[in-house]
Amino acid sequence: MTFPPTDKERNVQAMFSSVARFYDLNNTLLSFGLHHLWKREAIRWAALSADTCVIDVGAGTGDLSALSARRVGPGGQVVAVDFNEPMLRIGRKKLRGLPVSCVLGNAQTLPFPDGCFDVALTGFCMRNVSDLDQALRDIRRVLKPGGRLVCLEFSRPQSALLRLLYDFYSFTLLPRIGAWVSGDQTGVYRYLPNSIRDFPAQEALRARMETAGFRDVSYRNLSFGIVALHVGITKG
Repeated sequence: MTFPPTDKERNVQAMFSSVARFYDLNNTLLSFGLHHLWKREAIRWAALSADTCVIDVGAGTGDLSALSARRVGPGGQVVAVDFNEPMLRIGRKKLRGLPVSCVLGNAQTLPFPDGCFDVALTGFCMRNVSDLDQALRDIRRVLKPGGRLVCLEFSRPQSALLRLLYDFYSFTLLPRIGAWVSGDQTGVYRYLPNSIRDFPAQEALRARMETAGFRDVSYRNLSFGIVALHVGITKG
């Protein structure tokens, strides 16, 4: 299930609104709990310090924001941005008591002035935007010179055998399990495997980040390339 760019935002909104209550549960079930390890690795690569100003783009229910807030402490700032209100509503509850501001906003047109963040995090969001290049450019815009983007996203497994097994799981088992747990009727768990397949693989995403204005772009494969962490620095 794929959507043309003109319909993608509307359909993604409807799907994530439908599964928001079950999103965290399904994330844990369908990743066998690995998403917690992937997110902690993203935070490690972000190299946060006590005075860091962080934006979590496509924050969803706020996992990366919570981990960031514990790193930067009261001297830093964390802003969680997501364009889906039901997901963000759950995030606000999870983030209660932490120094995190939750903002409704679109990754392609972030509601912030130029150059106001030290680090941008994005976890499993970029494949859901309708214009990836515009989203990367706007993230670069809100980062300070020398700022860092850490992008955690599903990618291309390195082994041909693993790709076959992963495709079987993603296109056969995952949609059934996800729909059963959430009771979803929108097809979000059929959309998600296709969104992963359509998303740029490791080298292609590195090139797109460079074109958007990031330098020294590198990546690390996690779980044999099922997930990849890309890091890029804004040009000074």
